[in-house]
Amino acid sequence: MKGLERENLRDHMTDLELIFSMLCDAATTEIARKQDARGFDENKTAAGKGGKISGDARKKLEEETGDKVVSPENYLTELESRKRLKK
Repeated sequence: MKGLERENLRDHMTDLELIFSMLCDAATTEIARKQDARGFDENKTAAGKGGKISGDARKKLEEETGDKVVSPENYLTELESRKRLKK
């Protein structure tokens, strides 16, 4: 979607994309800790629950704003174009 080949995806995310990704990571970690998840299957279940929490929050924001959170916008390319405008 962002036209990346070997670059790190997180380096090219917008602020909201990063926030929802971090929410997913934090929710998954917290669920896994609280449930004392051990092994692949238990951690996979925790990851699914964390992803649902983040996905539900993203969908609610998109409903409120009418805009999509995930975009093909390449954050680093946008920053570079802003720097060029300032010169």
